[in-house]
Amino acid sequence: MISSEPLLTRRPLDLNGSVELAVLERAGLIESRHIGAAVAVAPDGSVLRELGDSSAEIYARSSLKPLQAIAVLRSGATLEGERAVLATASHAGTDEHVRVVRDILALAGATEQQLGCPADWPLDRDAAYSARERGDGKRRITMNCSGKHASFLLACAVNDWPTASYLDPSHPLQQLIRSTIEELTGESVGTVGIDGCGAPVFGTSLRGLATAVGRISGAARAGGDPLAAGLAAAVLAHGWAIDGAGRATTVVIERLGLVAKNGAEGVMVLGTPDGTAVAVKALDGSNRATTLVALELLVSVGALDRGLADAVIADTTERVLGAGVPVGALRASAALRP
Repeated sequence: MISSEPLLTRRPLDLNGSVELAVLERAGLIESRHIGAAVAVAPDGSVLRELGDSSAEIYARSSLKPLQAIAVLRSGATLEGERAVLATASHAGTDEHVRVVRDILALAGATEQQLGCPADWPLDRDAAYSARERGDGKRRITMNCSGKHASFLLACAVNDWPTASYLDPSHPLQQLIRSTIEELTGESVGTVGIDGCGAPVFGTSLRGLATAVGRISGAARAGGDPLAAGLAAAVLAHGWAIDGAGRATTVVIERLGLVAKNGAEGVMVLGTPDGTAVAVKALDGSNRATTLVALELLVSVGALDRGLADAVIADTTERVLGAGVPVGALRASAALRP
């Protein structure tokens, strides 16, 4: 059910709606503090635990991609396995990522030049170095959102929708994405902005975002959306495709069996197979602590084993070093982990 809350009462996340989520300690002194909001929801969307104001409006940025991918699948586009994951990905731009994006473009009968995302270097350091060595410049296909944009072009091809305007909020595809977001989050869309890749980004609350992710990750339950179940299964089977080898989101997927998606400006979502989910937003826009906070929140509501979480946290969290030797740690705040 979509919320009837008037849009004018929605407010952006601010200092008053934020709490301390994580701190960085160096040699016994708290050097940095990360504040924001976070929420854990049960499979039915009810709140299990809330830190800060989870009803405040945020832009989910790339954490919105699983919802956008569901809309593409609902349009009639056929994407399975790693192709479905690239539609959801903020990929690293490796040769393997680019290969799958080319596959999607081929299905759409489209070219790299038709991608509406800006040209960029690969996020993967080795891939970016190789591109420079070859004399390649920034390219649209190596931009981390190119898989999503290729899937948008495929949806247009399947439905005979115009491609030149596919990023216009009034385009039939973007209208389908909007209605899909409203259905999955259970709330009406708030502010509409433009993401870094040029696609419309629809304002949601953290609670709505977590609810949507839980509906996707837990869709294999009886009565769940088969398209969402297929997407979640693809993400778990091809975790490398959504981010990149050794990168935090991929590590979480591969080692913990969670649907995970990070987003710019300090957003992170995680969903378990039973539909329990968390959403995190760091107010300062930093992603430094978001994976740590999301995992700690899942542990705190009994949805993730403490030992498994600690092992992944140790391998994905920034180390605090002095001359190459550990001298502190980034850790959850007392509010999150007393």
